[in-house]
Amino acid sequence: MSGDAAMLWPRVAEGLRRDLGARTFDHWLKPVGFADYCALSGVVTLETQSRFSANWINERFGDRLELAWRQHLPGVRGVTVRGGAAASDRATALSAQPLPAFEPPQPAANPALLGFDPRLSFDRFVVARSNILAANAARRMAMIETPQFNPLYLCSGTGQGKTHLLQAIAQDFAALHPTANIILMSAEKFMLEFVGAMRGGDMMAFKARLRAADLLLLDDLQFVIGKNSTQEELLHTIDDLMTAGKRLVVTADRPPAMLDGVEARLLSRLSGGLVADIEAPEDDLRERIIRQRLAAMPMVDVPDAVVAYLVKHFTRNIRELEGALNKLLAYAALTGTTIDLALAEDRLAENVRSARPRITIDEIQRAVCAHYRLDKAEMASKRRVRAVARPRQVAMYLAKELTPRSYPEIGRRFGGRDHSTVIHAVRTVEALRVTDSELDAEIAAIRRSLNN
Repeated sequence: MSGDAAMLWPRVAEGLRRDLGARTFDHWLKPVGFADYCALSGVVTLETQSRFSANWINERFGDRLELAWRQHLPGVRGVTVRGGAAASDRATALSAQPLPAFEPPQPAANPALLGFDPRLSFDRFVVARSNILAANAARRMAMIETPQFNPLYLCSGTGQGKTHLLQAIAQDFAALHPTANIILMSAEKFMLEFVGAMRGGDMMAFKARLRAADLLLLDDLQFVIGKNSTQEELLHTIDDLMTAGKRLVVTADRPPAMLDGVEARLLSRLSGGLVADIEAPEDDLRERIIRQRLAAMPMVDVPDAVVAYLVKHFTRNIRELEGALNKLLAYAALTGTTIDLALAEDRLAENVRSARPRITIDEIQRAVCAHYRLDKAEMASKRRVRAVARPRQVAMYLAKELTPRSYPEIGRRFGGRDHSTVIHAVRTVEALRVTDSELDAEIAAIRRSLNN
């Protein structure tokens, strides 16, 4: 049985090369060889000559290796890669000659890449109209030539590919600039390290580390809004990097102008390069992403009807789409069930409910104004006449009911009103719905229009 499994390894490897991309595969998995397959335990053992590489592959590619093997050999229940002494012992058993000295391969000249995901490369980022500006700008940021726009600010909702592009930039930049100092961190981690450095008296070391970066990538900037001291340090960091000709990439879930509570000077720096939006993925992009994944799994049969079902119901972001596909593939692989439309509808029903588009404050304001025949500007105006004030209160009430936004956030979207004004509006409408049947019916009608 082990011999049959050995014959399958080239086919498994070729599928992995298509799925992961040639660059990632050649760097990490090309040196890997087949060692053994135990039919009793269902474990495939692979080997490479470096223990470091073996640990890295097990950590980063373990699940992917198992899935790839199972497509060719359904009895596989696990894959492990051994290296160093384990691999050397097997080679020694085959030959009495001692092994030559071996220099363990490194992931890249830049050790910072140890924290990056090799799957998140440009090769695996599917480009369409909704993300082409961000994708092309990201590639330019990683090139040898000085980018035309710096800093690069990527903005989109969650799960649209911002972090994927950050990782891709870092990996390509490291390949082209082997000695570069690259720092990728979340904005929240930036804040926590900054606070820790202040409390520990290590500010000089903190500042020196960030300012030594040739490429600084900050993810999810929205999480530091309102933190004045952190903003001030981030502003100084950006100024120093820009002055030194270094590169900066920032991501957030909204454009700079919509980052409430951010100092004007910081907004100016962030807007001074290129702001690239990633829009919600169109039908064609979602289908191409699914097809790309399935092309790497030729032994898995997913009917067109199931692909169409996924494309239709998971419209909000790529992460939910891929999560639904993974859930379906895993269920089929672990239970031996054939994938068809009935299975997809059954197993993904909860995912479909969760994936329904969330209602925004802007949509609520528009729906309320349409119902009461008001100009949307009235939502932020200071007018207090009943014909304007009551619909505004209804919109605030619905914003609290239908969105995850806090009272202060809602107040800012209604002309910068204080959170106490929003609380008063919510309580007023709650009380009126009990006694005023006409208002209660109006709110129900507005909610139906939003759900449709």
